[in-house]
Amino acid sequence: MRLAIAVLAALALTATPAAAWAAPDGTLTPASASVKAGDAITFTYSTPAPHPKNWIGLYTDPGNGPVDQKYVGPSLKWAYIPSGSGTARLDTDGLEPGDYVAYALAEDGYAWLAQPAKLRIVSSEPLRFVTSSIPLRNARAGSPYAATVRGLVRGEVSGFRKVSGPGWLTVGQDGTITGTPPASASSKTATATVEARGAAGESATAQVSVEVRPPGAPLVPELKTLSWNLWHGGSQVRGGREKQLTFLLERDIDVVGLQESSGTSAKELGEALGWDYYQAGADLGVISRYPITSRGPLPSESGLPASNVRIRIDDRRGSEVALWNVHLGYTPYGPYDACFGRYSVDRLMAREAQSGRTPQIQDVVRAMAVDLESAERTPVLLMGDFNAPSHLDWTPAARRCGYDSVAWPTSVVPEQAGLRDSFRVAHPDPVAEPGVTWSPVYPTFTGGYGHDSHKGEPEPQDRIDFIHYKGALEVASSAAVVEGAPTAIPNHKDNAWTSDHAAVLTVFTLSR
Repeated sequence: MRLAIAVLAALALTATPAAAWAAPDGTLTPASASVKAGDAITFTYSTPAPHPKNWIGLYTDPGNGPVDQKYVGPSLKWAYIPSGSGTARLDTDGLEPGDYVAYALAEDGYAWLAQPAKLRIVSSEPLRFVTSSIPLRNARAGSPYAATVRGLVRGEVSGFRKVSGPGWLTVGQDGTITGTPPASASSKTATATVEARGAAGESATAQVSVEVRPPGAPLVPELKTLSWNLWHGGSQVRGGREKQLTFLLERDIDVVGLQESSGTSAKELGEALGWDYYQAGADLGVISRYPITSRGPLPSESGLPASNVRIRIDDRRGSEVALWNVHLGYTPYGPYDACFGRYSVDRLMAREAQSGRTPQIQDVVRAMAVDLESAERTPVLLMGDFNAPSHLDWTPAARRCGYDSVAWPTSVVPEQAGLRDSFRVAHPDPVAEPGVTWSPVYPTFTGGYGHDSHKGEPEPQDRIDFIHYKGALEVASSAAVVEGAPTAIPNHKDNAWTSDHAAVLTVFTLSR
């Protein structure tokens, strides 16, 4: 919800210009080029310029490491290396198997002390698929089809094969699913059993399914959309990445707007699923089962707390959806001001402007103007973590914290632009269906934000994550969703749910 933006801003301010430093003349060497997941990585290092704040940062390769000796995104793991030479250890808890690169960096900044060191984390897990049933993207009879399952296996894989399934569907050694469904497969769901094999002869199987649409029919008649704050990429829960993959597959999601992606989650989730993705800097990302045809400027380039893409959901008809994904400012937080401070509505509005959220949402909606004007031709989605409630929830009937109504700007501005709140379209009564997204793991206020005297009181539970829409879409259903029954902080590490927010899942039917 709130911490990641402050951390990233602080890190960016500490970056040291590369020009202030000479060419790196130290050393950084991992004890082994290959480390099992769960084991620590040990490095030896040396530098002629020791400093208490010299440090090692670990990043995915490729990823968001300081390749130009300046901040790009946060490190996954880090440790100080204050001496002229010595050893350092980084744990690998929560890291996915794959390629990584470590940098020795100067004085809490990003100037290199040594040439980067590359290594690989390999799986120590038994061979298995992340879920036993894998829905793939839709196919159309008579058209070539391709998907993949190679990123959905845990353990070291030597190859894949088809155990059973229709003749038109082929499973490649690398886990690709290809073929051209015949006319006889129209309006049916093709299923096949796929086996993954390990180097030692072990194996695991999963059933894949492909809905085959008839020629001329919409390829995606129903679009399942999700807005999901990942909570530092899902790193706060053990096995977070696998749990995220399992959730997305079991819920059969099509398109996801991510917040708190930690600079890598859109890329890692997209590649594992075989989906298209846009990693829009350190915070925001989009993953899509269907092709992303255009990507808007990075937030660092646009100055907006937003990213935008276009997604093609039907090749034959050229049908697209424009998606905007936002993460608005987090402090001061309106429900604390209202429920703890009992501020006047005028003061609440002044504090919303102070937080940056009011000008942010106004700027985002202005940037959406072209998309909004053509929404009847190309539907528009605006989703994300707004860090503020909705005026549709703070009503006289709801009487939240004693207020008759509060016109929270972050929901009023999108509504004035013609966007509709998909959850409230599905559930008009905020008393019967509050749709709380903040927070399944914070039942108690932990203090701060100018309201320390209320520490230990119940956390104001509210709906601050949204999927708004405009255009030729109809809401089939909408829900605030979590997996299982999340245990509250600080006993959250083994939760099946990897976030401190509930996600918003809205299913749309395309009205044409």
